[in-house]
Amino acid sequence: MLKPKTRWVVRDSDRHKAEQLASELNITPLAASLLVNRGFDSASSARFFLFGKDEFHDPYLFKGMDIAVKRIRTAIDEKEPILIFGDYDADGVSSTSVLMLTLKDLGADVQFYIPNRFTEGYGPNEAAFRQAAETGIKLIITVDTGIAAVHEANVAKELGIDLIITDHHEPGPVIPEALAIIHPKLPDSTYPFRELAGVGVAFKLAHALYGRLPEHLFEIAVIGTIADLVSLTGENRLIAKRGLEKLKVTKNIGLRAIFKLAGVDPMTINEETIGFTIAPRINAVGRLADADLAVDLILCEDSEEAEYLAEEMEGFNKSRQSIVHTITEEAIAEVESNYPIDDNRVLVIGKEGWNAGVIGIVASKLVEKYYRPAIVLSFDPEKGLAKGSARSIPGFDLFQNLSTLRDILPHFGGHPMAAGMTLKLDDVAELREKLNARAFELLTEEDFIPVTYLDEEVHLDEVHLSSLDEIAMLAPFGVDNPKPKVLINNVEIANIRKIGSEQNHLKITVNDPAGNLDGVGFGLGAVVDEISPASKISLIGELSINEWNNIRKPQIFVQDIAVNSWQLFDFRGQKRIYSIPSTVPAENRQIIVFNKQYVEKMNSHLGVETIYIEDAEAAKAFDGYHKNIALVDFPPSKEILIHLLKGKEPARIYAYFYKASSDFFSTVPTREHFKWYYGFLLKKGPVDLKRYGDDIAKLKGWSRETIIFMSKVFSELDFVTINNGFITLNNQPQKRDLTDSKTFLQKQAQSALEKDLLFSSFEELKTWFSNIIEESVEIEEEVKQWI
Repeated sequence: MLKPKTRWVVRDSDRHKAEQLASELNITPLAASLLVNRGFDSASSARFFLFGKDEFHDPYLFKGMDIAVKRIRTAIDEKEPILIFGDYDADGVSSTSVLMLTLKDLGADVQFYIPNRFTEGYGPNEAAFRQAAETGIKLIITVDTGIAAVHEANVAKELGIDLIITDHHEPGPVIPEALAIIHPKLPDSTYPFRELAGVGVAFKLAHALYGRLPEHLFEIAVIGTIADLVSLTGENRLIAKRGLEKLKVTKNIGLRAIFKLAGVDPMTINEETIGFTIAPRINAVGRLADADLAVDLILCEDSEEAEYLAEEMEGFNKSRQSIVHTITEEAIAEVESNYPIDDNRVLVIGKEGWNAGVIGIVASKLVEKYYRPAIVLSFDPEKGLAKGSARSIPGFDLFQNLSTLRDILPHFGGHPMAAGMTLKLDDVAELREKLNARAFELLTEEDFIPVTYLDEEVHLDEVHLSSLDEIAMLAPFGVDNPKPKVLINNVEIANIRKIGSEQNHLKITVNDPAGNLDGVGFGLGAVVDEISPASKISLIGELSINEWNNIRKPQIFVQDIAVNSWQLFDFRGQKRIYSIPSTVPAENRQIIVFNKQYVEKMNSHLGVETIYIEDAEAAKAFDGYHKNIALVDFPPSKEILIHLLKGKEPARIYAYFYKASSDFFSTVPTREHFKWYYGFLLKKGPVDLKRYGDDIAKLKGWSRETIIFMSKVFSELDFVTINNGFITLNNQPQKRDLTDSKTFLQKQAQSALEKDLLFSSFEELKTWFSNIIEESVEIEEEVKQWI
């Protein structure tokens, strides 16, 4: 047995609809099922999703769009300076860049301002607005921020500044008073698509200002759309598809400089390139310094300057990685020492000196490690403030739960799964206490077991190039259109091994009567030692096409593996009992010893705790349910082993069965052997076995132990008397069968047991154990023969 790392939940599929869709669109059942799972269950909706032309909504469907456009055009016509107020993450940077490019193109006198994360914090602030007013700014347009800026909107009004807010974050109970608010989630919004990123809203404003679709801005809009993890459906999907294609052939000098330093081949760009390569570099600048550099790079028109700025960005990214690693280690130590997860369903930790720009990443790493909501705070004792970032798990809506604590959270905002905040240091303990109280009310134990949602259980005959090519048409993947994950259930292992310079990755081939499939599991190398090659396994992962030397083959990127039945690990004859501590996983480990002489050796030499099974009663009392059981030495009887395992449902059995000598290969005398020996004693009279035992054995080519054994059997049957080594036949002994001798039966039983346990094949031994574990009638009958 091998438990998966997460709970696997396979989505319910409407088979009838999938079959109908496959027939109507002439696509494979697998692709049809994936479309149905995503809500495209009619031929028309699926066809549009796969092949439909870009159809963007009229930007004037936004409430306030007409007012915003009119005011901006007036500013352009009158050469009035305009300030774009942005945010320091990838969405904010791309939003700022989109409007800067748009307004410059339209002839505006425009500049941008992004607050410093450390000195100003998130969102508009009064000081920045007053400074803008002093420089003659009469129009401020926020991008990816502003919906919570109630006070700042009032300040703008007081200063005679017209404020246009474009944002997508969750609106609070009070909406700022502004000239216009372009926001898809306003309570009275009638805009058809609510899930735009901040850059998506800025793009719609650009669309309205141009009076046409601004094709050249797709390559910028796609960055914030994917980086901000918004739903990749509707207009976001259109932006992502068009943007990725534009990025592959972009002429933007700044973006090309980023690609060059990051080692990105533009023609291979996909959504993962943005999520794991481009966005982290843009974010790194705003996390450690001023995000202006990132905007300047995107707007740059000089190749030498772009190269210099890109190198600066690369440096920030490397520094960010190092800082995150250090803070994460400290954060884990803080949790382990002061906030154990058994008592904390929400982790709220903080420390002076932690870089406020990267604590969101650290919070994500804590969620990944402990799978519970986490808030990581940077303490500023001089100001008496704590600035933090939060990440959550399904079932605990951060925005909703933090909203109940507005009395101690004067500044916070975000989404159900992520949030940022500033609060007084004195209120941190209350924040921790109240959030934990809510978590204990809302979350169950099951909520703390990570879940992996799977699209489909597939059979190997469904995994072929045609179906994988069709799956690729569902891209780009992201929120609400996840990269398909599938379950392949109960297949055999054709080959499994560790790969990589550190042997930390997995290479596997699985098969069943329908076919075979290669797989790679990054970071799963250690799992190889926990899988018996004869086991059938289940695995989950992402299907793909492996292209090498112009050969295309299906493969799966393995993300998790499970073995649903007990496993046998065969170490018989290898004399590796001293490797047990490193071979048998410590969790649920039970080391069984049948002979007392090995108990002390195992305890003292190996430092592991053993369980001594001395008789059938101790074997019956043993709890082996879902345990990893190491059978160190050879059991004294089949009865004890049967009672030890019968119906216990172990997870694994590690069979060592160490035995110094073998009964199986020593002579087990037959009736003819006993007949000859009896005749010999009858003819020779009393014999001194101590003196002549070896000579007697040599006459027949036996061992001395054989003579001693037969003598003991005769003694138990009252055929002879043994006194001080002399063996003498008794007069007129009663006729008895050899099986009346306990010693004879034990010898037979040990020999038979060795045959079953030591000299059987792997499959024979596994079947033998399975019959015991499953309490088969056959074994019950066998027991009766030996007890």
